[in-house]
Amino acid sequence: MSRVKGGYVARRRRKKVMKLAKGYHGSKHRMFRAAQEQVRKSLEYAYRDRRQRKRDFRKLWITRINAAARLNGLSYSRLMHGLKQAGIDVNRKMLADLAVNDEKAFAELAEKAKQNL
Repeated sequence: MSRVKGGYVARRRRKKVMKLAKGYHGSKHRMFRAAQEQVRKSLEYAYRDRRQRKRDFRKLWITRINAAARLNGLSYSRLMHGLKQAGIDVNRKMLADLAVNDEKAFAELAEKAKQNL
């Protein structure tokens, strides 16, 4: 049986991993085995955190809306319930943006929510 050498396939695979490992600390960007482990972990973290980011932003929006709602004499849940009763369909991202950048408009929405409770 003839001998099979690693050839360009293995080299391309290793180069791909080492390219992804650029900028890592210590041996993780120099040695293939350490780089391979870290790249695998990094890709796992990236996949997980793309989903985590959505949760984190939703939490942030709710915190901002709650703070602004309390300044207008409502709790977060009562504000959201009042808006739903009034037929006002505004998502949390936009409500949080209004709460931070346009307090007057948010106060008007809060009033409408109060009227419909």
